[in-house]
Amino acid sequence: MDIVMDQIVIYEEHEFTKIVQEQNSFFLLKHSLTCPISTNAKHQYDAFSKTANIPVYVLYVQEARALSNLIADHYQVKHESPQVLLFKDNQVVWHDSHGRITEKVLHKEIANSI
Repeated sequence: MDIVMDQIVIYEEHEFTKIVQEQNSFFLLKHSLTCPISTNAKHQYDAFSKTANIPVYVLYVQEARALSNLIADHYQVKHESPQVLLFKDNQVVWHDSHGRITEKVLHKEIANSI
């Protein structure tokens, strides 16, 4: 795990498992380090994380592809990048991708899902 801009970056399955066990609700952004669309989504996620009242995590797809695939398979959510997932009680209760990842939408989903 690394901390970048107040967000915890995860790389390994054991890190994700610990988060699921310890956090009732949290957001996870699957971010591509080489995609301009993903960069735009990351900027929105960064802005959101400054005022979020929920833990926020990031997974760099190029550096944690196995974990990204494991999450997609386990939670039956087709992998996309960028993609944000909202977890609650060890379930994905909402997810979206690409240009639909905005600070406003993330705040709305907290209000609707938590």
